[in-house]
Amino acid sequence: MTESAPELSAVPRGASGAPEESIRLAVLTSGGDAQGMNAALRSVVRTTLTEGAEPYAVFEGLQGLVDGGDRIRRLAWEDVGNILHRGGTMIGTARSADFRTWEGRRKAARNLVALGIDRLVVIGGDGSLTGAATFHQEWPQLLAELVERGEIDSDAAARHPSLRISGMVGSIDNDLVGFDMTIGTDSALHRIVDAIDSITSTAASHHRSFVVEVMGRHCGYLPLMAAIAGGCDAVFVPEVPAEPGWEDRLCTALRTGRQAGRRESLVVVAEGAVEANGAPLHSDQLMRVIQERLGEDTRITTLGHVQRGGTPSAFDRWMSTLLGHAATLEILSAPPGTAPVLVGLQHSRISRRPLLDAVAATKDLNTRMSAGQTGGAVEARGGTFAGTMRIFDALTTPPPSPPSPTARRIAVVHGGGLAPGMDSAVYAAVRLGLARGMRMVGVSGGLPGLAAGRVRELAWEDVDGWISEGGASLGTHRAVVDVAEFYALSRAVEQAEIDALLIVGGYHAYLTAASFVAEQSRYPALRLPIVCVPASIDNNLPGSDVSIGADSALGVAVEALDRIKQSAGAQQRCFIVELMGRTCGYLTAMAGLASGAERVYLHEAGIDLTRLQADLQAMRAAFDAGRRLFLVLRNEEANPHYTADFLARLFEGESQDQFDVRSNILGHVQQGGQPSPFDRTLAVRLVDHALDLLDQQLTSGHPEGLYVGSVEGELRSGPLARLHDELDVDARRPKVQWWLDHLPVLSAVADPPSAR
Repeated sequence: MTESAPELSAVPRGASGAPEESIRLAVLTSGGDAQGMNAALRSVVRTTLTEGAEPYAVFEGLQGLVDGGDRIRRLAWEDVGNILHRGGTMIGTARSADFRTWEGRRKAARNLVALGIDRLVVIGGDGSLTGAATFHQEWPQLLAELVERGEIDSDAAARHPSLRISGMVGSIDNDLVGFDMTIGTDSALHRIVDAIDSITSTAASHHRSFVVEVMGRHCGYLPLMAAIAGGCDAVFVPEVPAEPGWEDRLCTALRTGRQAGRRESLVVVAEGAVEANGAPLHSDQLMRVIQERLGEDTRITTLGHVQRGGTPSAFDRWMSTLLGHAATLEILSAPPGTAPVLVGLQHSRISRRPLLDAVAATKDLNTRMSAGQTGGAVEARGGTFAGTMRIFDALTTPPPSPPSPTARRIAVVHGGGLAPGMDSAVYAAVRLGLARGMRMVGVSGGLPGLAAGRVRELAWEDVDGWISEGGASLGTHRAVVDVAEFYALSRAVEQAEIDALLIVGGYHAYLTAASFVAEQSRYPALRLPIVCVPASIDNNLPGSDVSIGADSALGVAVEALDRIKQSAGAQQRCFIVELMGRTCGYLTAMAGLASGAERVYLHEAGIDLTRLQADLQAMRAAFDAGRRLFLVLRNEEANPHYTADFLARLFEGESQDQFDVRSNILGHVQQGGQPSPFDRTLAVRLVDHALDLLDQQLTSGHPEGLYVGSVEGELRSGPLARLHDELDVDARRPKVQWWLDHLPVLSAVADPPSAR
């Protein structure tokens, strides 16, 4: 929420002085801290209140359960206000030796029963979750012993026969088997990639090599994804021990990169990287090898705990909010005796797994890896991890010779509006295409540039550094190419000897590509393989849960909203902020979740006068209760009549001088800046899949028009000939939008029950 947080509320007491009985839930954070824990905490507290139950916070992790007293406190709605942007955890975290003992867990049970609490949400790593599961299993015996010792009465034990637990994994390492992403991982990746981008510029200035050590004791997700997103030359991860001769292979890779035109060399190593014999592989070993064998000036940067700190990313805020909401509903509806459940993100959707199974699988893998048994480790991390390892090798290995003059020529072209990550996609297309023996051609100025013949062949070194660049170096164009221009296009394709088209772009690009397919019978030169890769900050393209650029735009928007919220700290103010997205509300809705907005107006839901009157009443009530800021987000085409300026004047006119109103249109700043790590890695994965499809069509001799995407974590494709089956042309967005299912969470964490 956007209001400031007052002092924490006291525990309510009944007439007898004992706590009043009702459904009560406690939430704690334990183990290492992770960005996004506060978002999960906020979501748990507010969802609990929305559902009519009472939330308590356990301060200082599992140790707080043992200590009891002031370390277990009831929270009110306002207590978790203004914490979404904060790193760490506002209720503290600690590892507890006391909780590992029977006596410690008995004290914890007594403290919870004394407050009438028999539901526990745990946000932490595998150790904390294992301890919570043990607590659940022992609960009946612990209560029986407490009754026998006279520390609780039998009625209290009977009222709380079992402890219900739901968990969320807070771990920047992303090391939980069975889930795609854990709380804090995306933010940590942002920290690492920001550092690598900064190091790259100084390394290039001095022709210098850098070894960057990052966290990842048992899991190589962070170093691998950072190496991809940072355009690095080599990476060492725990899942793939360095085989004998790694020194020669490393030096060959770095030397080849320099010969291909690189001014710098960057090597990423996980803190848990090992050699084949199980010996740790340290960053100073890598530095000595590079210095002694290549004679290069080499430095080490160990990022350490900076990876855990700082403001959580937009992704970690909205994902943690969704997880907290789901985990709370899970535990509030669970009958007595229900086994602990772990809630996480799997295939880009909220997923639930038995807590003990997930933790056991993770511990088993970590134990085997610690013992040097790394067989199957890559597979256990999931298909995305294994595929990314293969892609990284292709990206970092210049071809030994130029492609054959008779090799297939693949043209890469942009269409539609600018999206951060377009350059990342071209970088991947050129390098992965060359690795397949293709000749890669860049088209300047979008599809009109193709008609004008503005094409040039691209070499491996031509795209060096593009992975991290914002903008679109090839240029793009929003125009939908008219059928009357198809003759010029077909002639240009023939003259440039183009064998296939890889189109990286947005809505207009997709419509033009679909027209190509429809007109192929009239223009034989356009009867060639075509694959569209989604790149749009609006995230309005069919066949993919998310488009390249949407995550970057969301990050920029949320950063701007953080600053806007800070500017309102000195007075009572309503801010109305308009975001891009045209008629697709993805950016606005997810920014609402990530920023704690009180109201979100979307084209999908519309705006009417009845709703505005209700929202105005809620706004007045909030300011009456001491709120200092009321944040309203508007999708840029939510309603042609109720513009941001109209809303500002309406709310100002009805404010009764209780608050003032300001409006802000973020505009094209959302299209700028460097692409986020997520958008860089997404671009690489989608382009790799697109090139596979083009290769298959060229080999088979059966050209087809396709569009690719990532749906529920899986790479998929659809035929351009049936584009309109998935596309709402009037609304310029997909007919089915997965994120609409999460809109109820917005209201669940925005309005106190008393305001409804």
